[in-house]
Order: sequence, then structure tokens, then C-alpha cells
Amino acid sequence: MQKAYRLAQKTDFNKVYRHGKSAANRHFVLYVLPNQKTEHFRLGISVSKKVGGAVVRNRVKRLIKEIVRLQLAPRIAPHHDLVIVVRKAALDLDFHEMSKSLAHVFNRGKILLKTDKSFSRQDRV
Repeated sequence: MQKAYRLAQKTDFNKVYRHGKSAANRHFVLYVLPNQKTEHFRLGISVSKKVGGAVVRNRVKRLIKEIVRLQLAPRIAPHHDLVIVVRKAALDLDFHEMSKSLAHVFNRGKILLKTDKSFSRQDRV
């Protein structure tokens, strides 16, 4: 994930926690805060020591960054700060299940842009 898309400072995390809206499922909690100062979204990931050791926490963070980069980034609304909090239940997920769970929590947070699923008649033939 590029540096411009990262939420890195503690003050930024705290601002999103305090003033942002949250959405959750069994595996993740997503905090969303509108931020008109940025041209795109910024993402921070929080994984507690209760989830596992450093190797486990870093692996989960790498997986989440890759899922967001490949699948969700084109669909995430700009001008938002996001924080994903990982719950312990997320450790049992493989890559595909984790991407479905992240997409679900992003949908619940109403942060994904609407995609046009309608096809013209020529596309169907």
C-alpha cells in the first residue's frame, strides 16, 4: 500500500475512533470518518496482541492490505479515513473468506461506491 494511502499517526487513529462511525461483523470492526483534506482514502489497521504474536499480527495486516489493494481500493469512496480492527476470529479465515468478510464489513459501513451491474444486450450475447 502506498504511503499516501496509509493512516500512520496515533492522533489520526484516535480522531477516527472518537468521531467516526463504526460497522462490524464477526471478524472485523471498521471505523469510517469523512476527511475532505485528502483526495483519496487513508487506511489504518489495528491488530491487538490478544490476537497473536508479532508474526501472526503482521501476516494478518499484510493479507488485509493486499485484499484492499487488489479488490476493494477501486470501489472505496474517496475523502475518508478508515481504521480496520481485527478480531481474533479472523485468524481462522483463508484469503478468499477474509476478502468476503472485509467486503461485507465495508458494505455495512456504506463506504463502497455503487457499481453498475446492468449489461447491455450486446454484452449478454
